[in-house]
Amino acid sequence: MSKELKLNALDFGALVRPGDSVMWGQANAEPLPLTQALMAQRHAIGNFKVFLGITYSDTLKAEYADCIRFSAYAGTGANRALSKAGKLDILPCHYSHLRDLIASRRLKVDVLLLQVAPANERGEYSLSIAHEYLIPALEAARVVIAEVNEQAPWTCGERPVLETDLDYIVRSSRPPLELVHPQAGTAELAIARHVAGLIEDGATLQFGLGALPEVILAALADRRDLGVHSGAIGDQVAALMQAGVINNAKKSIDRGASVAGIMFGSKRLHDFAHRNPQIQFRSSAYTHGPSVLAQIERFTALNSAVEVDLSGQINAEVAAGVYVGAVGGAVDFLRAAHYSKGGLPIVALASTAGRHSRIVAKLNGPVSTPRSDAGIIVTEYGVADLRGATLSERARRMIAIAHPDQREQLARDSREKGG
Repeated sequence: MSKELKLNALDFGALVRPGDSVMWGQANAEPLPLTQALMAQRHAIGNFKVFLGITYSDTLKAEYADCIRFSAYAGTGANRALSKAGKLDILPCHYSHLRDLIASRRLKVDVLLLQVAPANERGEYSLSIAHEYLIPALEAARVVIAEVNEQAPWTCGERPVLETDLDYIVRSSRPPLELVHPQAGTAELAIARHVAGLIEDGATLQFGLGALPEVILAALADRRDLGVHSGAIGDQVAALMQAGVINNAKKSIDRGASVAGIMFGSKRLHDFAHRNPQIQFRSSAYTHGPSVLAQIERFTALNSAVEVDLSGQINAEVAAGVYVGAVGGAVDFLRAAHYSKGGLPIVALASTAGRHSRIVAKLNGPVSTPRSDAGIIVTEYGVADLRGATLSERARRMIAIAHPDQREQLARDSREKGG
């Protein structure tokens, strides 16, 4: 039976042991009252570890590394400041591996902090905004502390949270964090038009993070019978479901429901998902699992990148020497789209970042996705289908979608490399 506490009575010094590893829900799922209290009480614990997903709050500061060792699978959002300060240790792993890493304790979770929605009439709490790797973490943690937030959406998932799962409860009533993307620019709108031209009625969609997937989805308003099986969903999923564009009627599996692991959106999405059985949340083992993805026909994977080289190698992790992205689920999804009957493995990105080309002769960071898994690369200047293309053909196609000002130099670089 869980113990209910007031926030000011929560003594992390008595719950977190020196050397422990603490985890919590990422992005909008962050249990802010708990994470803020943990940071404030860190010296009462001693040295301990925190494993992060994407962070959108201002909870974490580089100076907190005086007794906390921060690690993460991503450098996105507020994690970037930790990365720039040299205070973030990166775990480079495929998203599909997270369950087994947690279950085997190669990725330790001693204390788990959750934001959950209040219990329903059956006494079941909901993991609310994020389910994904919190499901195996719930099984592995020694101590589970839950913020029961009256304003958190109650979402349908593969596993309810019971009172016996929770050691301590702190009640709150606050709007969860929201993610609202900036207005799309000319390049993003052009990319969206190119990508939308590839997607047919009845496709099942996966999309990565950021503003670009939202712009691409907005360009699909004239499609029919689209489905969703994705690690994350944003506001445009709610908009297209309300418009009847996404109805999941033609999906190979989970027909009638959009499947995701986490919401990256605003109150609009949170409200739409609240007690809505047409959106089903699953663990990362299900959303990213190869055996599950193999069952989906017309699977369209939409992901982005920091940069792509002329052979199709993709860097989705490092920009200007700073860890800003992740290995994430891109390889899981791109491989599935390659194998799917009628599938489309798409990586979309703007051709430049400032004055720098994002189509490059040589990557400035690690190879997050090997060229053997590259499929269709899209910029505002067009589409490069690399499937079945030789290295020299790939180079020509990639140069054709680079910024016009960069093409001559890229062609020279390609010739010098023998491309």
